[in-house]
Amino acid sequence: MGIIIALIVFGFLVFFHELGHFLLAKKNGIAVTEFSIGMGPRLFSFKKGETRYSLKVFPFGGSCQMLGEDGESTEEDAFNNRSVWARISVVAAGPIFNFILAFLLALVVIGYAGYDKPVIIGVMEGFPAEEAGLAEGDVITKINNKKVTIYRDVQFYMAINTGKPVDITVNRNGEPHTFHIVPKQDENGAYYMGIYSSAIRTKAKGLEVLKYSLYEVQYQMGVVVKSIGMLFNGSVTVNDLSGPVGIVDMVDEVVEESTSADVDVKTNMISILLNILNFSIMLSANLGVMNLLPIPALDGGRLVFLVIEAVRGKPVDREKEGMVHFVGLMLLMVLMVYVMFNDIRRIF
Repeated sequence: MGIIIALIVFGFLVFFHELGHFLLAKKNGIAVTEFSIGMGPRLFSFKKGETRYSLKVFPFGGSCQMLGEDGESTEEDAFNNRSVWARISVVAAGPIFNFILAFLLALVVIGYAGYDKPVIIGVMEGFPAEEAGLAEGDVITKINNKKVTIYRDVQFYMAINTGKPVDITVNRNGEPHTFHIVPKQDENGAYYMGIYSSAIRTKAKGLEVLKYSLYEVQYQMGVVVKSIGMLFNGSVTVNDLSGPVGIVDMVDEVVEESTSADVDVKTNMISILLNILNFSIMLSANLGVMNLLPIPALDGGRLVFLVIEAVRGKPVDREKEGMVHFVGLMLLMVLMVYVMFNDIRRIF
């Protein structure tokens, strides 16, 4: 079941990404030769107008192939014969649509289940939080002067600043109070402040749904960006990356953890759906950010060349640009194969 759900999620995320490219291409009068979901040989296809719509064998990836996108063409409706700003809008549309999708999914999740309010429901005896004076009912508003909106802000900050002292500002009975805390290491080497948060999400009302949905997308984007930074400073390694195989395994875990023998089928199905949607928010934001990175062959790499063209008033040599994207694609394929085998090794 986890595999089936993962394939559906992947397919939908890729469809929405490619839909962004497709709609902006059509809006700017660029001919789309093929719009496909999946990779490899075609399972099913049909042609309408200038475009062939295809479903392919392997459910990872997809494409929106535009006339003259990777070469010269004399046709008026070819990609490279449109203005540079039209082409920028087409290339940027894919990642932007991923952010839009993440927001729409967040509206559903937060509208139904609420958000994780950063409220303390208890402190652990003998841990720094108790010694510093934090108490049940305190609402965390800042951590080292960084604004806290949801409890995951606190969790993520502590995860990337393991063991470091922190100043926690809370709202207690309408008044701000700040406490200095030095996390305590347990026998397993993990660091804890010693606070409990509620597993029950706080219901959002009215415009709060919009506010926390927007913030959810912002939070997920921030996590991706900071995680990439951790790759460069050595906090995490390439071995910590997950590809399609690892994500399928994670989806399977989400389904398993969302299922309980103590509740009825309907409740289980709602729980699975909400958790899968929550996971999809993270994946969609991740896909959007990763595609905007200035890496050849990705949307971000293409945008770099288009911005250079906009600044200098003429395009970079097409053959040179194509070679850069080809090399980038080959390196990405090597990385994907490495990550895939690493996922398999980690699972088994």
